[in-house]
Amino acid sequence: MAEEIVFKDPQLQAEMQRHARHKHFAREEVIMWPGNTIVYAPIVISGSIRVIREDKDGREIFLYHIYPGQTCAMSLNCCQANKISAIKAVAEDETGVYMIPAELVDEWFRFKEWKEFVNNTYSIRFNELLQVIDLIAFSNMDKQLLHYLTERARALNTRALVITHQQIADELRTHREAISRLLRTMELKGIVKLGRNTIELL
Repeated sequence: MAEEIVFKDPQLQAEMQRHARHKHFAREEVIMWPGNTIVYAPIVISGSIRVIREDKDGREIFLYHIYPGQTCAMSLNCCQANKISAIKAVAEDETGVYMIPAELVDEWFRFKEWKEFVNNTYSIRFNELLQVIDLIAFSNMDKQLLHYLTERARALNTRALVITHQQIADELRTHREAISRLLRTMELKGIVKLGRNTIELL
């Protein structure tokens, strides 16, 4: 397990030890569903969390990953505004998190370090969402696919992904046949190597 998150402010660190709950999630375990009431904000300790937007028909689109030392901007916003979840969060790998009670998200703003942590989180996620929007609006599907594979591989710290073409299609909101064609083209270009339910980034 990676080193646990420790804030420099001793008072904030003491608050974390007193109130935060440690929880472990298995690989591909769903941490949060759309429509869930947000009672905790997660800070990742080890592993990573994949954040997905899901519409009412169950169609999904990948947004970003949350890595150790980071939290979810959308969870923070839900905690502060008392809203329900608008995203699906999945443990990319074996993942450990600190669960911060929702009522403390605003209360801890009395700590300068926490305020900076939250504001920095919003800034990072905003830029990542702009990147996703740019990929969807201005890029071809091959660029979206390569971005998706690269981010998944980075989150798992591997070059070989165990994943089906259908799973990719679901999270990129397209057809499996289109993904399969693009992957075969990428293989011919030497970008990936395809196996049975595996994709290796070269």
